[in-house]
Amino acid sequence: MVKKPFVLGFMLVLLFTAHPLMADDSAADSPWAKFSLHMGAFLSTTNTDARFGSGIGLSVDLEEALGLDVENRVFRMEGSWRFTDNRRHRLDLSWFSLYRSGEKTVTDEIIITPPGGGEDIEIAPGTEVKSFFDMDIYQLNYSYSFIQDERLDFGGQVGLYIMPISFGLSVTGLIDEEADQSFVAPLPVVGLRFDVLIAPKWYLRSGSQFFYIQYEGFTGSLVSFKSAIEYNPWKHVGFGLGVDSFRMQIEADGKEYVPEFDLRGNVQFGYAGVMLYGRVFF
Repeated sequence: MVKKPFVLGFMLVLLFTAHPLMADDSAADSPWAKFSLHMGAFLSTTNTDARFGSGIGLSVDLEEALGLDVENRVFRMEGSWRFTDNRRHRLDLSWFSLYRSGEKTVTDEIIITPPGGGEDIEIAPGTEVKSFFDMDIYQLNYSYSFIQDERLDFGGQVGLYIMPISFGLSVTGLIDEEADQSFVAPLPVVGLRFDVLIAPKWYLRSGSQFFYIQYEGFTGSLVSFKSAIEYNPWKHVGFGLGVDSFRMQIEADGKEYVPEFDLRGNVQFGYAGVMLYGRVFF
């Protein structure tokens, strides 16, 4: 499983390796930075539906049924590196996490299938349930700029989302039970990105990605869109404000299609929010 310190370390390595390249780079006057690192806050709302047939036999809106946090304020980090002299080839890496918990007295009956099988556990209305839904979202993209000049940079992308997901709950009251499920969801994506220098020091940046596959007992889909306005008042420092939306659905029957992925059930997850970040670039 990917670790958070690795992401930060990788971006810092890119920072210190990319900066010296600027001295002899023939494209030093390009408006498209060789390296860029974004760090800031992401304020979002989430919606999650889940059913885990081999763990938690639950098919509900988790925020509504279990009281999971709907609003999230988290740290977010993104980095990009144009690794060729013409700056058309680019790598992007990003990470942020959504760790949520909830506590609620349920008003509707919930049925849990214990891990490993066994008789279903019926949670009666009025029972207190504590739950958590933790997700790290890592993304690695490669893109190539089909069109690039002093005002416009338009390119295609291929990439990979890697999302370690953990969900669990504990029940207290007439019965005391616990159940949890963890898996890693790797989803490849294709997409487009579109950057425009709209005025001196002002940029509009946008991009969209999608993915869909249906194979035997596995179905996965993903749609994402982001857009931001950036202002760079200083030579190597700027600021940005943007929006980001994401929707994912995974359904599987429990076969191990890829390492560390063993899900029997269905997960639908989405978020939409606002990004506010500082930017360092060379």
